Amino acid sequence: MSRSLSRRRAFGRLAFASLFGLACAAVQAQSFPSRPLHLIIPFPPGGVTDIVGRTVATRLSTELGQPVVVENKPGASGILGTELAARAPADGHTLLVGNISTLAVNAATFARLPYDPLTSFVPVSMLAIQPLVVAVHPKVQARTLSDLVRLAKANPGTLSYGSAGSSIHLAVEFFNTLVGAQMNHVPYKGSTPAITDLVGGQIDVLFDPFSSLYPQVQAGKVRGLAVTTASRSQVAPDLPTVIESGVAGYDVSSWQGLVVPAGTPQAAIDRLRAAVVKVLAQPEVKEAFAKQGAQASPTSPEQLQQYVRAEVARWKKVATDAGVKPQ
Repeated sequence: MSRSLSRRRAFGRLAFASLFGLACAAVQAQSFPSRPLHLIIPFPPGGVTDIVGRTVATRLSTELGQPVVVENKPGASGILGTELAARAPADGHTLLVGNISTLAVNAATFARLPYDPLTSFVPVSMLAIQPLVVAVHPKVQARTLSDLVRLAKANPGTLSYGSAGSSIHLAVEFFNTLVGAQMNHVPYKGSTPAITDLVGGQIDVLFDPFSSLYPQVQAGKVRGLAVTTASRSQVAPDLPTVIESGVAGYDVSSWQGLVVPAGTPQAAIDRLRAAVVKVLAQPEVKEAFAKQGAQASPTSPEQLQQYVRAEVARWKKVATDAGVKPQ
């Protein structure tokens, strides 16, 4: 057999294998999903992560042609539900709505996690981004964020701030580090008790997700000073950003992203991502998110992976700088 004939046959085999692989991928994409999907939300019903997840799930069912069953699995700062998703079969039929806590901050505040935010999951797309609102009780002599900074620096340790979880705790400690202030931390198990105590004057300051805290600002029960994102909220354009208020480099978002267990076939990821992009483009979805102060924010899987990686590194540094030791 001549060398040229041998090379032609080898090339033919490679070409056939490539075409066969492409054909298999196409069949997988067409056959997925083959049964109902399960969307795990590792937090209780009613919060912004739950609302974002359920809003997407309802329309994702239509796009995928299969029911998307929402399962709330709260506990341990979202760790229980996130671990459950990480251990699920990697076939694309189990989805997780991860957020700033489960996919970033928990890596900075827990010494050991039963999952790795960077290796246990494969990103599909970002879903939504929303600011925190900075608010004070009316008794606090601060009409602006600059006033609050001056007050906190002049009276170290006298102002108290609440946090509904580790992500809020680190968000405030990041703020304290940048401005050189010291405020006393009061932890809470959720936004509702923290907001109740802010309204009642038991705490002075609260950073909390827009959807939870801004209604109290609108009602005049607390005084809103700023939002934490780099840009103003379209829902509350009168509230300046923290950066506009003189704190350079402070850009903090509460966010939700869709991920699947590591090892999920690429064809399933591509199908899911295409469906999510269509869902997030729907006007009713954008409107539902806007009511929560959130913005639909589709990304590629690679963009979300880079974002999560940067967030993990960022919050680990914030925790170290603030002296917050992992539990």
